[in-house]
Amino acid sequence: MGALDGRIAIITGAGRGLGREYALLFASEGAKVVVNDLGEAAEEVVGEITAMGGEAVANNDDVTDWTAGKHLIDTAIESFGDLHILVNNAGILRDRVLVNMSEEEWDAVIHVHLKGHFVPTRHAAAYWREQTKAGAEVKASVINTSSTSGLLGNPGQTNYGAAKAGIAAFTTIAATELSRYGVRVNAITPNARTRMTLDTPGLGDLVQAPEDAATFDAWDPANVAPLVAYLGTESCPATGKVYFVLGGQVRTFQPWTLTDTLEKDDRWTVAELQAEMHKLGG
Repeated sequence: MGALDGRIAIITGAGRGLGREYALLFASEGAKVVVNDLGEAAEEVVGEITAMGGEAVANNDDVTDWTAGKHLIDTAIESFGDLHILVNNAGILRDRVLVNMSEEEWDAVIHVHLKGHFVPTRHAAAYWREQTKAGAEVKASVINTSSTSGLLGNPGQTNYGAAKAGIAAFTTIAATELSRYGVRVNAITPNARTRMTLDTPGLGDLVQAPEDAATFDAWDPANVAPLVAYLGTESCPATGKVYFVLGGQVRTFQPWTLTDTLEKDDRWTVAELQAEMHKLGG
């Protein structure tokens, strides 16, 4: 028995890197998988899954396109009869320091990451809402992909970081909205060796595989897949959470929270704030 037996999943950006590892593990745990990616990469992963006895279909829809996003959701339903898990993983990088960043570099990253999460989630949520209205018991899961670049910050990635911070906020809000339909929504910040991290300033050398094959490879993308699979299990209770994962380490992020306070029973003057703001570190 696999942890995902009977579950039907869509994984975006699943042709390579992290998404491929998710698809392979999901299939090995019993899920039927829609492998979404552009080009032939999706077909190659489907071939790997079928060769190991799993069930999968390829899908080449653009997750940022409204109509294509609906077709992506329909692919799971038409191929396997239902949908239980959506993993939003597709993404790109266009790294540049802020003063040199072009409008196109900003727009492309925001478009792929933020709209690429919104569109599939929106269409999947509509499907699950209709299932609930029809009297079906829905136990669905959405797993989004944020990043430490957004939640902790990384120079040269104002576009990517802003998108990934937005995805964390999207996750917590969607979790509160979709709970009535039996849908849980969580996010991860994966730390692994992928084409994107190899191209990230300051990370390229850090993420290399160890020379000694007996040494645990903390940056192997396969390390991230078990957490994603767990979040997709039917019995997982978590929702509205953002998880950090690196190697064998899993941590939760604490959301933005209010801390120290300055308060008076009237409007502050600038002079008063100049005298008092040091108490808030400003």
